[in-house]
Amino acid sequence: MAGFRRNALWLALAASPLAHADPVSLEAIQVTAEREAASDIVIDRQNLDRYQADDLNDVFAGRPDVNVGGSNSIAQKVYVRGFEDPLLNVSVDGATQAGALFHHSGRLSVEPELLKQVEVNAGAGRATDGAGALGGSIRFVTRDPEDLLRPGENAGALVKLGSFSNTDGYKASGTAFGRLSDNWSTLVSVSQSDHEPFKDGNGERVAGSDARQQLGFAKLVGQLPADQTLKLSHEVRTDKGERPQRPQWIVSGFNRLYDLDGRRDTTTLNYGYAPSGNALVDLEATVYHTESDIEQNVEDRWGRYFGFSKNTGGDLRNTSRFGEHSLTYGVDYREDNVNAGYEDDKKAEQQTGEVLGIYLQGDVWLTSRLLFSAGARYDDYRLKDNNDQRFSEDEVSPNANLAWEVVDGLTLKAGYAEAFRGPTTQDSFKLEGSENDPDLKGEKARNTEVGFDYRYDRFRLSAEVYRSEIKDAIADPLLPFRESIYKNIGDLESDGYLISTGYQWQALSAGLSFHSNDAEVDGQPLTVYEHNLLGNTMGDTWIADLAYRWDRNLEFGWQGRFVKGIDGLETSVGTIDKPGYGVHDVFVHWLPTGSEDLRLTLTVKNVGDKQYLDHASNADYQHIEDYEGIVGMPEPGRDIRLGLAMRF
Repeated sequence: MAGFRRNALWLALAASPLAHADPVSLEAIQVTAEREAASDIVIDRQNLDRYQADDLNDVFAGRPDVNVGGSNSIAQKVYVRGFEDPLLNVSVDGATQAGALFHHSGRLSVEPELLKQVEVNAGAGRATDGAGALGGSIRFVTRDPEDLLRPGENAGALVKLGSFSNTDGYKASGTAFGRLSDNWSTLVSVSQSDHEPFKDGNGERVAGSDARQQLGFAKLVGQLPADQTLKLSHEVRTDKGERPQRPQWIVSGFNRLYDLDGRRDTTTLNYGYAPSGNALVDLEATVYHTESDIEQNVEDRWGRYFGFSKNTGGDLRNTSRFGEHSLTYGVDYREDNVNAGYEDDKKAEQQTGEVLGIYLQGDVWLTSRLLFSAGARYDDYRLKDNNDQRFSEDEVSPNANLAWEVVDGLTLKAGYAEAFRGPTTQDSFKLEGSENDPDLKGEKARNTEVGFDYRYDRFRLSAEVYRSEIKDAIADPLLPFRESIYKNIGDLESDGYLISTGYQWQALSAGLSFHSNDAEVDGQPLTVYEHNLLGNTMGDTWIADLAYRWDRNLEFGWQGRFVKGIDGLETSVGTIDKPGYGVHDVFVHWLPTGSEDLRLTLTVKNVGDKQYLDHASNADYQHIEDYEGIVGMPEPGRDIRLGLAMRF
């Protein structure tokens, strides 16, 4: 009975707030319980396949507390509880994606087809979340060959073809996987997509929204003697197109179209050692190197301009288990280099930073119903900026959490955590002409949350209330004087609550969730125009979904996203409105041959052809004098996606 209760508590901590009461999905989440227990949100492969995820917006579409702004693929920014992704620790298979290239574009790029799952920890949390996780962390986990190989199978291939009606676009991918020997396996994947500018809900083509993307990915996995595991992967991703000079906004007289191309290369080595019969050793080591660059050709003015970001680092940790208890401890290190320049000297501007972290996190079962987690990390930041100023700051960040199963099925949760980030490298496109305040100091986050999780049979209900604060947030204020000086501008605050429920009855599953959030800096609402790279204000958001499995070969479903409008939002340049909207998506999965060897998927995004501006995008300032053209791109109108997947 005690073991059952412990599993229930782990599951309560692991489960996504919108997860249906679907035992199949929950079992998949429980596979890596030690890590999953720390994740507020887990998005699995099933969710990505249902709506033929093509970008970050599709990946997080089912989350009311995660928003993606920017209709243009290269401009997409992710917001968790109102905080923008530069305030989070983001990694791909443990390789941290740090730094920003261009404040008017996004900094994250990912191919949904490669993903096994996505884990999101909202708010400052566990010491193992990594350095600088002021607003939480996002972990993208890619597939292994074993995730695709069937029992007894030595080789296979997966070919996918997709068409997109709105953009007259296509996407094609091919993945080959197999065992090289009893202990070694490999996976190689390539994909290409081509999209013309999309049509908005009014049927108008949106200039600057086209994209041509290519991906190459290879992974080698080895099961070494003495319970060792080795994984080596390399990914190359490119994104090319004709975009507005500031891709975050619409095309206008001052925001003309130019070629804007991006690329990311990531090499990651993961090593694991978990000897059977030795509970004190479960060693994980990660070494990575990521290079990202962006190139813009403002041909009628200054010509080509380049931005570069390079992250090299590693993480070494061990987990020791003492009966039902566990202790994870380790060290991580990262060096960041950011450069920018014109064609004659592409790396004329430079900043270099580094961070060394030491951490400890323990999970202790005080009783069979009460789990206590506590830890701390020490981070030491150093920065040499483009004006040869040097900064050095360090801090200790503690955390503590309780999960108490009061009665069978009902778990109460409460937690407090801190996180620290010292001065770091800045946006590469702002290196020229910008500087750091000589008195610049580090940022300190504090996150408090309480909630509960209730499960009975196939019914689930959960809720949480949170308050996050980031003291001495760093930014270079756009207004009022365009100083181009990075300084501590004040305190960020994010307050809100999340409620979700799910139920499964035979072949029918249903989910409903609601998120409300207020994000401010010194009492002023966060807006992406004034507080770029910090956060944005979103309206109250509902997400509802239904899925029905007719039989083992046919499944269909619906998802709706409903956002309440915000009227009279006060900014430093005037009052703006954010109109509300409701958007519906549907899908149908069919296995014509009765097996996964052939799968047809029909997805319709924005069924009602709704014309709207996502709250996570740049709001509309055009009614304010001298701010004509300051508005984000509208979202795509109806998009009919037809996908064919063939398994060999």
